[in-house]
Amino acid sequence: METKQINLKIPINLLDAAQNYVENFGFRNIQDLATESIREKIFEKNKFDENFNEEEIEIIDNLIEKIIKNKDFSTEEELNKILLE
Repeated sequence: METKQINLKIPINLLDAAQNYVENFGFRNIQDLATESIREKIFEKNKFDENFNEEEIEIIDNLIEKIIKNKDFSTEEELNKILLE
């Protein structure tokens, strides 16, 4: 997996709390904590499966567009049921 380094400014009290969290919960460093926190926020809380690759996501997007275009559903609830089955 390709990675990119970023700089992050956070308040000192948040940095101190993060360091304590790292030490108490077995993270190697704050960078690992930040990466895991972002991953959790984006993928787990949003119920997004990070196992999809770009091609699969494009296929899913195209399917959704076709369903909407052809009006193969009558309500948003029905569309969600179709997509979640």
